[in-house]
Formats: sequence, structure tokens, C-alpha cells
Amino acid sequence: MPALTFENISKKFGDNTVIDAFSAEIHDGEFLVLLGPSGCGKSTLLRMIAGLSDITSGDLLFDGSVANDWEPKQRGVAFVFQTYALYPHMTVRENIAFPLIMDAFRKWYHLPIVNIVARHRLMKRADIAERTLSIARQLELEPLLDRRPASLSGGQRQRVALARALVRNPALYLLDEPLSNLDAKLRTQMRSEISALHHKVGKTFVYVTHDQVEAMTMATRIIVMNKGIVQQVDTPDEIYDRPANTFVARFVGSPPMNLIPASVRNNALQLSGKLAVEHAAPLPPRRELTFGVRPEKLTLHPAAEGRLPAQVAVVERLGAETVIGCRLMTGEENKDQRLLEHDLVFVRVSGNPKVKIGELCSLDYQADDVLWFDIDNGDRIFPDQE
Repeated sequence: MPALTFENISKKFGDNTVIDAFSAEIHDGEFLVLLGPSGCGKSTLLRMIAGLSDITSGDLLFDGSVANDWEPKQRGVAFVFQTYALYPHMTVRENIAFPLIMDAFRKWYHLPIVNIVARHRLMKRADIAERTLSIARQLELEPLLDRRPASLSGGQRQRVALARALVRNPALYLLDEPLSNLDAKLRTQMRSEISALHHKVGKTFVYVTHDQVEAMTMATRIIVMNKGIVQQVDTPDEIYDRPANTFVARFVGSPPMNLIPASVRNNALQLSGKLAVEHAAPLPPRRELTFGVRPEKLTLHPAAEGRLPAQVAVVERLGAETVIGCRLMTGEENKDQRLLEHDLVFVRVSGNPKVKIGELCSLDYQADDVLWFDIDNGDRIFPDQE
């Protein structure tokens, strides 16, 4: 099973740079997720690993060997596409066995009549039939082997696509947003199945998604990308708890991290330029910065009991928890001047607190839960990046 190394990989389409000097390492046997918004270069990078797209500059190494010019077949990878890419005229059994049949194909098998006879004979070959049946059982597809894709549900089609990738026993699995066409219930089910599959086969998985829930629940490590540039490479916990910059802080988490413009004057903290806050811990030695805190790290209190006066603007009841969006206030007596012009500040609380839109409240936090970011470039400045 290969370890992959990217050394200053770049990809251009004409004058348009899609991936710019990408460097990272994928360890043997890990589940690595490429996470980022649409158009950030995730799928292009996956296609370069598979050998389906050329590399403009830089080197891609498989176990230390430069693989830039290797043919796709030489790389020992399996690719699961977003759109399943199943053959509609073939049964599930034939779709799963197709990679094995193509591995055994000879040039003359492509002749019209010979093609049909050769495929039927190969389908009955003991090793191919046994391997196909084994993978079908593993993914609970055995009852569906004689059906065609048109009669399958979305989740069943996705399992067939996975089975076709597994049947060759490749060294590396590449998955390009395989769950994006499924409904919410099926996505949850397939996330669990793919994670269980990774633990079972012990191979390297590289998974592309723009869904941070998929990344957080499945990955051993995540590479967060934006506009073809790596923003952070780390474990899901580290990326959530210690985002490298404000892009990662906003992109990972639902609701995202609260980011509020802040200023320090004479060792006193002001949020949004108007709200003076008593902050127990030492403040960063900067005049202008960004105050960041996760919604679950904020606590909700009645009016005047917390350090951040606020007014309820949004209430999202989710059963076991409630997400409340608030607008911060200056605390001034003139109500026309109270609401600060800033994005909503979200707080996540357990259960169903009896709050209403328009109600006055207050928020509070622990100083150790606050992250500080550079207000110009967005990089985290405290706690310091290692």
C-alpha cells in the first residue's frame, strides 16, 4: 500500500491556476479527506492522483517514486465517481466484475462477436465469480446481483459503485463526493458503511467532499483547501478546536465559529468597537484583531447576567439541542442605538430553552475558549500556531 507525497504540485488550465504549489503527505492506511468549497481543486487533485489529469508542475510520489508519468493502471487505484458511472445495460453482477474482466481482456477480445463470448466465459471463471460474490456479500448486494441499475435505489447504486472499486483489491481508494446525490438518511448510513469498510480493508482512502460533517465523522486527517491552496492539514479535532485561520473557522462547524471584530485599548477589550467587555485572561498584544469562539462554548443567560448583552433574533429547535442567533448590544439606554451592526452571534444549548425572538438576554464565555486571529490576513495568532 503506497504512501503518497505531493511536492509543490500545481495544475493550470491555460492561464487559470486551479492548484497552486500543493504540498502534503498521505500516510499508508489512513482515511484522508480533501475538504473545501466547490471549485477549490479537490476533484482535480484526485484525478491527478489517479492519472486522469496531467500535473503542470511539481512531483507526485508513490512510496518515494515519482509517478507523474505513470499510466492509471500502474498506480493500483480504484476510483469511485460522484455519479456512480454504472453501466445501465449490465446487471449488478456484471458491473461489479467488470474491472476483473477488463484485467483479463486481450486485444482480440474487442472483436464484435468474440467480445460477447469472451465476457460470458470470463464471468464464469471461478476466481472472478468467487471474488464478485464475496464483495457483493460484504456490501449486502447478493440479493441484487441479477438486477440492473435502473431498478436500484440511490444507496444501492452507490454500494455497487463501491463494490466495483473493491473487487480489484487496489492499494489506494479514491472517492469523489460519492454521497452528494443521496438523501440525508442514506448519507448517514453510507458514511457509517464507508468508515466500517476502511477499518475492514485497512487500505488508504482519499475522499473528496465539501460537506464538513462527512469530513469530521470519517477522516483520520483532513486537508482543508480554498482556491487551490492548502489552509490546514490536521486531525478533525485539531481543525475544529484550533483552526489555522478564519476561513477554516468559518468553513468547519455548523453553525460556524463566531468571529467578531475586536480592539484592545489600554489592556481593555472592545467588541465591534462599541461593546466594552471584562476579559479575565491576558489579551494579545495587538490593537486590532478578531475574537473567535465556538457556539457551544458560549452560555445563555437572562439579561444583564452575562458579559455580552444581546437580543434573540433566530431560534432553531433541533430536538436534543437548540441553536439561538443573537445580535450583540452596546448596553446603552437608548434602544435605537443598542443593536450592533454585526453578523448574528450563535449559541448552541442543550434541550429547548423557552426563549422568543426579540427577547433580551446575555451571553458569556470562558477566556480559555477564545481564539484570536489577525484581522488583516485571518491567521490565528493566539494560541500561537506551532
